[in-house]
Amino acid sequence: MIFSNRTQAAQLLAEKLAAFKGKNPLILAIPRGAVPMAKLIADALGGEFDVVLVRKLGAPGNPEFAIGAIDETGWAYLGPYAALAGADEGFIERAKARELETIRRRRAQYSPLHPPIDPQGRIVIVVDDGLATGSTMLAALHALRQRAPQKLVCAVPVAPPDTLEKVGEQADEVVCLYAPENFQAVGQFYADFGQVEDEEVIALLSERKKP
Repeated sequence: MIFSNRTQAAQLLAEKLAAFKGKNPLILAIPRGAVPMAKLIADALGGEFDVVLVRKLGAPGNPEFAIGAIDETGWAYLGPYAALAGADEGFIERAKARELETIRRRRAQYSPLHPPIDPQGRIVIVVDDGLATGSTMLAALHALRQRAPQKLVCAVPVAPPDTLEKVGEQADEVVCLYAPENFQAVGQFYADFGQVEDEEVIALLSERKKP
């Protein structure tokens, strides 16, 4: 299965999530790629959308390979393969400090006029454009679980089966459109996987009605 772009993937996800329509779900995107997707899904389901801020911790010499992730509180998830990838304690602490600073900078950019929406007691659907190791999704789910949502759902277009199994231990429900065994990178399952820039994220978030 190849998705045309994130818009098509989001439309297909919205169809799979139709059971939540009319229940005022909170759709939370992992920036940046999933933000336009979350907006489309929220509109389709009659819910609200926002971002959940997490950052992956990249491997030494290979920053695109996630050895873990960190959430807005500073809690970090580390994959069991982090040491094998060459990440010692010093490297991990430096990476955590760097990514936490990025999270704080993004929060100041994204939410200067609109505070984050409280997930407590809500049906919360966390959206990403795909999962590889699942590190950022696991960090996002951990952060949100502390906020006492009514239900915590992970929704993605594509992910490998072993990652879905890990994520399923942290979410109440997992919705995934395609789980191929032959998985190398999320981008291989999109015809168009162009980068989403901060400007687009800020514009989408600023369109929301102020509480």
